[in-house]
Order: sequence, then structure tokens, then C-alpha cells
Amino acid sequence: MSAIAAERAVRAELDAAGLTDPALRAAYAGCRALHAEHGRTYYLATRLLPPGRRVDIHALYGFARFADEIVDDPAGAGGGDPHGALDALDRQLEAALAGGPLPDSRPEVVAVAETARRHSLDPQLFRDFMVSMRMDLTVTGYPTDADLAVYVHGSAAVIGLQTLPVLGTVVPRAEAEPHAALLGVAFQMTNFLRDVGEDLDRGRIYLPADELAAFGVDREVLTWSRRTGRADPRVRRALAHLVARTRATYRRADPGIAMLEPVSRACVGAARTLYSKILDEIADAGYDVLTRRVAVPNRRRAAVALPGLARALTVRGRQLARERTGRG
Repeated sequence: MSAIAAERAVRAELDAAGLTDPALRAAYAGCRALHAEHGRTYYLATRLLPPGRRVDIHALYGFARFADEIVDDPAGAGGGDPHGALDALDRQLEAALAGGPLPDSRPEVVAVAETARRHSLDPQLFRDFMVSMRMDLTVTGYPTDADLAVYVHGSAAVIGLQTLPVLGTVVPRAEAEPHAALLGVAFQMTNFLRDVGEDLDRGRIYLPADELAAFGVDREVLTWSRRTGRADPRVRRALAHLVARTRATYRRADPGIAMLEPVSRACVGAARTLYSKILDEIADAGYDVLTRRVAVPNRRRAAVALPGLARALTVRGRQLARERTGRG
């Protein structure tokens, strides 16, 4: 997309969302840029949403991404003091959620607080997220799946719960919430499995130690494989087990897609398909995620996105026709 076309797309989304304040528009545009740069899979899926709903997804992603960068890049985004940077972000977030943004608030905070206001998001979801971000500064491994679940609740399940009011539901929201949380967990576990090597370089392992141990795998084995570039059959078997378990989480989340408003189903369905294809790529690579970073090829991404776009446009057309009929 050319710079001019991208600028037009940004304006169209902001206009559709009814955002007129220049500072807010700039904050949302910054979140969109972060999403486009770093969230390739979900950003592509978000393009299937009506323009007015995209801005809020960009804001939620942008805030989460900035916080994540603080803990993943302590010397860069963390400013050499990631604890202090998270404290500052927390102060800005709490003030903005309370309706009084601090003068020096990050644009990601300004945008996400406006999204929280527009959709009446529970502030506790953001607090739980920040708890998990702080865990990344001190916790380097998780003994059991129950231990990991504490982290994943704040880092992933709450993201699903935050996006649900933006996407809308055709059932009582409480009925769809467990599925939204599970889909967030499935996305996160997929990322963990794809990024084992990169996370290990940061000193972290986001896979349950007891389940790895059942296959004879521990931090030492993973580090050896990462350092030497040599595959270990024990690692392959452990990862195959965790991939299968993550696939089961996707299946448990799937009924929630039909609970969404029709205009949102193509987006979430595409994201679900694209993320689960990462698991396919991991399996096709012989579960070798310690010497390479697997990715879904662009041709496969397009094969998912294009039919989704057609479905999304059809639903939007029907919705517009109903609105015109109602006005007539």
C-alpha cells in the first residue's frame, strides 16, 4: 500500500469511528502503525472488520505491544529501567482510565483509554494485563500449566475479553466470554511454541516445566539444542504434545465465533485460521523452532484473507441494505 493510500485508509477508519479530536486521531493512528508493523497476522485479519471498529482493535494492540516492548527490550523501550517504565505506564493508564489523562501520557495510553470508555471495558482487565507484564521482569519459567495459566490470563485471556465488546455479540456477552478468553489463550500458546528459541535467548521459557519433563526435556536440553542447532527427538515429542493441546484449545474456543455479530465473524475466523496455520508450519518443520522462526507464507495468508474479505463485504452490504430499508 502506498503512503497516500495508507493515509486515506487511516482517515477513513478514524472518520468512521466518529473521532474528531486531533490528539485522539494522532494517538489512534500511532497504534494502527504499531499494529501494522508488528502484528502482521492479526492486523491482516482486522482489515476484515468494518472501518469504524478497526481503530479500537488497533488501540488495544498498540497499548499491549508497547508494554510488551518495555519488558522484551529493557535497554530500548524500557529506557534501561523497565520496572520504572512499567510503573510510569501504570500511572498513566490508571489516570486515563479514571478520565484524567496525565499531560505526558503515551499516545497508546490515550487511545486505549478512549476505547475503554467507548466500550465500557472493565478496568480490571487492564490491571490483570499489567500484572503479567511485571511477571516478565522476574519470572523465567513456569513449573506447571496452572502456574503458566496465571500469566496467560493477564497476557492473553484478557485481550480476548477486551476485544469482545468491540466485536459485538448476538448472545449475552457473558455466554461468549469464555470462548473469547480461550481464543486469546490459543493465540498466546501458538506464539509461545513458535518463539521458543527467541524467548530462551531472553532467559524465559513459556512452556510448563512438568510437561516438558515428561518427555525428558528441561532448560538445559533446550539451551543445548538452541546453541548447537542440533535437533533432539525428546524436544520434538514434547512440542508435538503441546501443539496438539493447543489445537484442542482452538476447538474449545471455536463455538464463540458464531456468537459474534456477523460483521465480526470473518475477522476472528481469519485470525483463528491464520494462527492455527502457524501450528501446521511448526509440525511441517519437524517441530524445529529452536534454530528457525516458522511463519505462514504470504500465499497461504492471502488464501485465507481473500475469501474472508468477500464474506465481510457481503455481510456489510446486507447490513447497509437493511439500514437503508429501515430509513425508508
